[in-house]
Amino acid sequence: MTLYNKGLEDFKEHLTLYVPLTIIFQSCLGSIAAMFILKNSMHTFHFLDLILVVSFAMAYNGSLYAQMKPKVIYNLLIATILVHSTFLIINLVRLA
Repeated sequence: MTLYNKGLEDFKEHLTLYVPLTIIFQSCLGSIAAMFILKNSMHTFHFLDLILVVSFAMAYNGSLYAQMKPKVIYNLLIATILVHSTFLIINLVRLA
């Protein structure tokens, strides 16, 4: 069993516990990424980064509110964390 499948099964089993935890986690991670994007925004191109960060956060929250299948929610959570982390790292490097 892969790490993904183990995580998905645990997510399905404890969905009601993970929902508030992941909302808080991805919102905090996304807001930190947005803060660093805005700190580095000298050109309008950086606002594309901000749009992507906000869109992924909204997609994840929307999937929770729409009560989609746990696999869809889990996949969106992984995508959201990857996008937020990527933009956070990129903007931390730009700031240095």
